[in-house]
Amino acid sequence: MSRLIHKKSTALFNKAKRIIPGGVNSPVRAFRAVGGNPIFIESAKGSKIYDVDGNAYIDYVLSWGPMILGHSHPAVVRALQKACEKGTSYGAPTPLEVELAGMIRRAYPSMEIVRMVNSGTEATMSAIRVARGFTGRDKVIKFEGCYHGHADGLLVKAGSGAATFGVPDSPGVPKDYAKNTITLPYNDLKAVKNVLEKNAKDIACIILEPVVGNIGCVLPKPGFLEGLRRLTKKYEVILIFDEVMTGFRVSYGGAQKAYRIKPDMTCLGKVIGGGLPVGAYGGRQDIMKMVSPDGPVYQAGTLSGNPLAMTAGIETLKIISKPATYKQLMLKSQALEEALKDAARRAGIKTKFYRAGSMFCTYFTDTEVVDYATAKKADAQKFAQFFGKMLDRGINLAPSQFEAGFMSLAHSGSDINKTARAAYETFKEI
Repeated sequence: MSRLIHKKSTALFNKAKRIIPGGVNSPVRAFRAVGGNPIFIESAKGSKIYDVDGNAYIDYVLSWGPMILGHSHPAVVRALQKACEKGTSYGAPTPLEVELAGMIRRAYPSMEIVRMVNSGTEATMSAIRVARGFTGRDKVIKFEGCYHGHADGLLVKAGSGAATFGVPDSPGVPKDYAKNTITLPYNDLKAVKNVLEKNAKDIACIILEPVVGNIGCVLPKPGFLEGLRRLTKKYEVILIFDEVMTGFRVSYGGAQKAYRIKPDMTCLGKVIGGGLPVGAYGGRQDIMKMVSPDGPVYQAGTLSGNPLAMTAGIETLKIISKPATYKQLMLKSQALEEALKDAARRAGIKTKFYRAGSMFCTYFTDTEVVDYATAKKADAQKFAQFFGKMLDRGINLAPSQFEAGFMSLAHSGSDINKTARAAYETFKEI
């Protein structure tokens, strides 16, 4: 029996199901992977979210990653209030987009030219279009379990909601789109080499999450990213890092800085808008000069670079760009890792915990998770039990075994200790 009352959330969900597909505006929110009904959130502050029934939760979802400062950070809120007074959208260039693009380029030197968009999906689909335009080739290599948004052609053995529901291919995607997508196992460099040796002249790009965050948190094996960089240079294939999730999370300069790999193109989202809808893609100058109006590859968006998202992003990056501040985030993340590992060990539960910077995942398995296939071997039913009991104890985790969790600067030592106690008690019960 649930320790918390969710009467208002249940009523809202029943109402929502009559007017919104599945009652939610993004599939994984429906809680179908963990059972029960979703909680409806009324407000958030710092490390906590508060539902419509008045329940408080320590939040490790953080709007699926972007709230790296915590919710409703005072500096971001103040800046947004001032920005709103000046207007919410102009559909015209602003100084703010130039400032944020410069901050991104300093953090990601590989992004010599940056184009703002409104979501991670826009960023990845646009980057692939540019790579195809630059190379004159059609085919794309992606990896099983890597989710790059819901664009046609990328929903082929994807992660995120697709992994949760076990539906790697979406109806509604024409076969003519999907046929240009080659899907390979993550961390399998030999498979990549074999495909490139036979088909390099047809392949425009390889796109991947350098740390896979949409089947949990899967780390690259030593040499995998380096091998991809070497092969793509050899065969003149564009290497695209989808850092929508890992950007500013694995390190301030993303996975590419942490693993010392310079991709040709990078996609960002989430964090660079401080929680507002935003994305960006960029890369080598010669590639990005293909983008309209400089070049023939068309991509546009009325709200791209809008002043509210740019303002929130600037304020967020100002804070986390300080080395001492970022070090604090890493120490908090390490403390949570150690606490959760210790809780599982003391309770005698076999888990595998993986962390990359401030993103993490606990798998209920005793097998190392290195790709989509091994992630799917984890005990999703046991995770569902764990999720429900943790939620009852006031800990909000992602409602799927196949999603990453996140740490913020707002989480305190007390939050970590409470989470560890809740985890230990939960581990003993499942």
